Amino acid sequence: MASTERQTDRQAEYACPACKQPVATELARHKTLGIFVPHWGPGPCHNPRCHRHVESGEAANAARDADSVGR
Repeated sequence: MASTERQTDRQAEYACPACKQPVATELARHKTLGIFVPHWGPGPCHNPRCHRHVESGEAANAARDADSVGR
């Protein structure tokens, strides 16, 4: 890989801590020294048998609420 190229693929997948099923990666941002820095982390679990299960609409609402608090 050349020094001007960026690596855009994921290195590892995240798993739900309760049911150990793979979950999607979520991108969050936080402000450091006046710039927004990306932070990748595990997304919500979509396994209906898991006690940490989150419906699609609930996840979107939670992400929107968290984004509006940071502003």
